Amino acid sequence: MSQSHSYVIGVDYGTDSVRSIVVDASNGVEVASAVFLYSRWKQQLYCDAGINQFRQHPLDYLEGLEETIKRCLLQAGPGVAANVKAISVDTTGSTPVAVDESGTPLVFQPQFQNNPNAMFVLWKDHTSVQEAAEINRHAAAFDVNYLQYVGGIYSSEWFWAKLLHVLREDEAVRGAIYSWVEHCDWIPFVLTGGKRAADIRRGVCSAGHKSLWSEAWNGLPPNEFFASLDPLLDGFTSRLFDKVYTSAEPAGTISKEWADKLGLPEDVVIGVGAFDCHMGAVGGQIEPYYLSKVMGTSTCDMLVAPPEEVADTLVRGICGHVTGSIIPGMIGMEAGQSAFGDAYAWFKNVLAWPVQNLLAQSQLLDADTIKKLVDETTDKIIPELSRQAAQLPLEEGGEFALDWINGRRTPDANQLLEGAFGGLGMGSDAPRMFRALVEATCFGAKAIVDRFVEQGIPVKGLIGLGGVAKKSPFIMQMMADVMNMPIRIHRSEQTCALGAAMFAATAAGLFPKVEDAMQAMGQGFDAEYDPNEEAVPVYAKRYQQYKSFGAYIESETTQSQPSTLNSQTQLETAI
Repeated sequence: MSQSHSYVIGVDYGTDSVRSIVVDASNGVEVASAVFLYSRWKQQLYCDAGINQFRQHPLDYLEGLEETIKRCLLQAGPGVAANVKAISVDTTGSTPVAVDESGTPLVFQPQFQNNPNAMFVLWKDHTSVQEAAEINRHAAAFDVNYLQYVGGIYSSEWFWAKLLHVLREDEAVRGAIYSWVEHCDWIPFVLTGGKRAADIRRGVCSAGHKSLWSEAWNGLPPNEFFASLDPLLDGFTSRLFDKVYTSAEPAGTISKEWADKLGLPEDVVIGVGAFDCHMGAVGGQIEPYYLSKVMGTSTCDMLVAPPEEVADTLVRGICGHVTGSIIPGMIGMEAGQSAFGDAYAWFKNVLAWPVQNLLAQSQLLDADTIKKLVDETTDKIIPELSRQAAQLPLEEGGEFALDWINGRRTPDANQLLEGAFGGLGMGSDAPRMFRALVEATCFGAKAIVDRFVEQGIPVKGLIGLGGVAKKSPFIMQMMADVMNMPIRIHRSEQTCALGAAMFAATAAGLFPKVEDAMQAMGQGFDAEYDPNEEAVPVYAKRYQQYKSFGAYIESETTQSQPSTLNSQTQLETAI
């Protein structure tokens, strides 16, 4: 490997694993990559799906960071480590943690070592549904609409709802917490050897989309807003932040401890962190008014537009409008679905139950053969379902579904909503139900595009990123047909990590702005799906059925949960 080249490292923290890549900054070529599965998360430690509690231990993050970077550098070969100029990270979000005054997560204190409330509260944790509803109801009483830049509805997936829930639930954590920090802000702090929580450089991405930070009110909402919501929050903003940074800026340089640990020079720049979908949009070469869809366990749909063209337009029911959250100087807008790949994984797990549970009782096979058979069978479920579902005739009737398996992120966040199937009969089988579920996820995506367009933000086309986009032609063709617009699939297997690498190169000064890094390092597109003219009108009619079914399920849910949901309905009406 040529020592004349400059290299950067992009680190992408996903829900199940962390992946790192080493990239040649001159052309974006990936020279090494490594993936680490979170060992504690794989065992579902500290989680309780029955109450939607999903927590992650910081050791999974730190062990993965060290192992993947070391493996990458070993794979890259001699001369590369000495020429690494910068590291940037992206993470899931909102995934915050309680820290002490030194910025250390409370779980590292002996008394909290097995306490889920002292760990990172994963984005998909919905234990704070009630707190989110209270925030929405509370915000309606203020002259200033502090929710206007987050789509008008605060979500249980976000920063303040999660903090309030933990403070209320856990007296011990409440007594020990100093600050509340997003995963994407904590990792750069660790890599730079930070010793004080007050010194953590918070990114505009997490601050604007999840924490209610806005230039319109010069920072976070005033203390009065939070203290009057719950006295437990009184004074908490003073321990957070009043300044934010774009991901094109450095958080600092690597500490000696981490430089020695990773085998890197001590002048490596550490960039300010951001959420995976935002950096993924950059890695996927986002363009103004093209919806960049990062499709994994959930979806994050990103759109950028020039401020002078957007003006005062705000899209109701999405996850925010934040200047600089994706590309510095441009408005970044975020939407998405709480379950996408997760919906397919749920269906796979339902079908796999007898294989996993009954085969284990078999007296005909040895344990090793049973394990291999279970692994082989479960691995084939989704590919075979996709193959058979693609062969089914497309008709206006038949099975249909709702994609709210993990609630609804956008449009109009409501995490109490549930998935459902309709139109089932004696002829309904697994491929037909799978097709209906895939169709529902595509319809959920269309509802997001419709909301952008209805609210005055055009969508010119789609960019597909992530595992589902790369692996499933069946789903991507249906997406094009349902949307009635082409979808381009980015060539890179790791667009989020590549986007982080682009930001690392910019933070290190190798490029004057991230658009230049994107142009030099972008890998282009390797597939495009165009709408099937015969399928488009059929899906248009079925989409109306999806909306009617959704409205019915939502009304029934609202009636069964009046105290929580009626406040949200009132807020939507007020907005």
